[in-house]
Amino acid sequence: MPADANPNGDIFGGWLMSQMDLAGGAHAFTAACGRVTTVAVDAMTFHRPVQVGDQVSCYCSTVRVGVTSIAVKVDTWVRRRHDRTEEQVTEGIFTFVALDDSGRPRPVKGDPS
Repeated sequence: MPADANPNGDIFGGWLMSQMDLAGGAHAFTAACGRVTTVAVDAMTFHRPVQVGDQVSCYCSTVRVGVTSIAVKVDTWVRRRHDRTEEQVTEGIFTFVALDDSGRPRPVKGDPS
């Protein structure tokens, strides 16, 4: 939306990063079988700008699983509004820690599927 953009019509990087964090968190929640929280963004690369009106999609994959943590690679692509072309715009690695009901780190249980 225009409120999320600079005067040139490019979406703010922080907005895009928050969408990636949401996608990565959903992926980590499933992989950890429960609550997780973001503890780090280990890498972030912005390849191309996202423009107002672009359709944004985030694709996640597990990079590594530790005792209490999960690293998730998030690749972000857009479908351009003006010509429907698709291109990768951003990628990053987000690290999440699994939490128990008290909000303390817990062992990752693993995907039940």
